[in-house]
Amino acid sequence: MAAAASEIVQEHVTHEPSTALRPYLGLCTGYREAGVRPALHRGLPSPWLTVIFTLDEPLAMAAHPDPGQMPGLFDVLVGGLHTGPALITHDGAQSGIQLALSPLAAPALLDLPAGELASIDVHGADIFGGQATLVQERLRGERTWAGRFAVLEEFMLTRLRAADERTGISPEVQYAWRQLLRTGGRAGVSELAAETGWSERHLRARFRAQTGLAPKEAGRVIRFDRARRRLARRAAAGQPLALADLAASAGYFDQAHLDRDFRLLAGCAPTSWLAEG
Repeated sequence: MAAAASEIVQEHVTHEPSTALRPYLGLCTGYREAGVRPALHRGLPSPWLTVIFTLDEPLAMAAHPDPGQMPGLFDVLVGGLHTGPALITHDGAQSGIQLALSPLAAPALLDLPAGELASIDVHGADIFGGQATLVQERLRGERTWAGRFAVLEEFMLTRLRAADERTGISPEVQYAWRQLLRTGGRAGVSELAAETGWSERHLRARFRAQTGLAPKEAGRVIRFDRARRRLARRAAAGQPLALADLAASAGYFDQAHLDRDFRLLAGCAPTSWLAEG
């Protein structure tokens, strides 16, 4: 149940997926806030697709990464890889569980390639059918975060077992994606093409179709995601931001390069993003 209007609730819980799901899911996050100030949140680019099951109130999308997509409310949201910020608002209360899904797992868990979701957000019912509502009702019936995470793990494992053994992700694209992750986004397209035995043009086309981004775009998002997480950790620890040092360690040419990518992918400067948080 939602908290009373005068009660302040701020819960944020993380969950590491079970061994069977770790190749497919990153860290899961449960959140519930009530009685807080209305706010705007930036959903920033990352190397993960987003799946959100809301609990007490729908998710209010003020703007999607694709500016052509209209704002709207979502009970369950599935969003693809993107290279611009999404804008989420709330009026003082929000709650749900967010799953980080590898694009390589999309065919098995979502029944479609990640490329079909590039830069857009869709309603969970369009992906999961009636199961979206059933799972959401089960989540609302649980009284602990551990119970809620268990419901979602059971749901994902059931979909995984039912999936066709052929995931639809080619070994070459899997290799290229993992190399980009391993190198922090620094692996070049020509290098990846040579290692996979494909032409650069064929690699770019197949990679985009199966993940939603071209290799160069994916590398930029991976590099940005690592940089902004390091920046957030420094700020939380009260350490100097040292943006020039951060830029160099994350693979940027210089601080100006970091600033340009931040404005492109987050829609604001690094310090402005921290101030919003």
